[in-house]
Amino acid sequence: MEATDLLKKVRQIEIKTRGLSRNIFAGEYHSAFKGRGMTFSEVREYQFGDDIRNIDWNVTARYNHPYVKIFEEERELTVMLLIDVSGSREFGTSEKFKKNTITEISAILSFSAIQNNDKIGVIFFSNSVEKFIPPKKGKSHILRIIRELIDFQPKERGTDITCAIRYLTNVIKKRCTAFVISDFMDDNSEMERALSIANNKHDIVALKTCDEREKELPAIGMLKLKDAETGQYVWVDSDSPKIRNIYSNWWIKQSTRLDVMFKKCGIDYVEIKTDEDYVKSLITLFKKRALKY
Repeated sequence: MEATDLLKKVRQIEIKTRGLSRNIFAGEYHSAFKGRGMTFSEVREYQFGDDIRNIDWNVTARYNHPYVKIFEEERELTVMLLIDVSGSREFGTSEKFKKNTITEISAILSFSAIQNNDKIGVIFFSNSVEKFIPPKKGKSHILRIIRELIDFQPKERGTDITCAIRYLTNVIKKRCTAFVISDFMDDNSEMERALSIANNKHDIVALKTCDEREKELPAIGMLKLKDAETGQYVWVDSDSPKIRNIYSNWWIKQSTRLDVMFKKCGIDYVEIKTDEDYVKSLITLFKKRALKY
């Protein structure tokens, strides 16, 4: 992509996603993603209604009057985006490809993070870790991430989410909030174990992107289909009810497997479709987390 075209696209994404982040997501993000814990702030005299568990007995004994410890939330977070750049993201039958949805969601989360004074980093992955951008703050850092989201060209086209999760666990030592943004077209049997281990150390959130046409095969005759990740072609008779049922049942089985896996690992997740407004899906997720925590 030419430099002028890239800058234009970066600007378009920035204008759209920064506005959404500021006007819609700021409060929801802050409530949904807590800081690393509570840190001591000060001691003050006991007031009616204070939790007696917070009484500072040393100060109370010294002044012969009850005093309580005051704590405040340690707000700063480290946020990591694990972004799927495999071949299957280059699919879409409505207004946009899955990769466009992934780009916009990633930009929104990035702007939400810096507006809350959080660090943001990125791991691009296919069937290997393609690129690691260490977490930092600042607008210039966010614009770099957006440029990479738009123009990054992976070396591989397969998908290995397990590899990316293990990389996160190894490279990020302190607890972080990590968004795995992918279509989860990955049958690796080790994924559940990797997610479970990572979620014990970090706060993992799964954002599953999909296109409506991936759920069922339309009856439009013989189709020559290409696997975006392997490059292999196959002819399919889409008029065959048996073929359509096999495909539909495969999708249901895959979706159920992911649903069970996320719940078993204690991971919050949401499905985001290319033909629907992702704003509603994200806000629903954020509100759910705010009530949960």
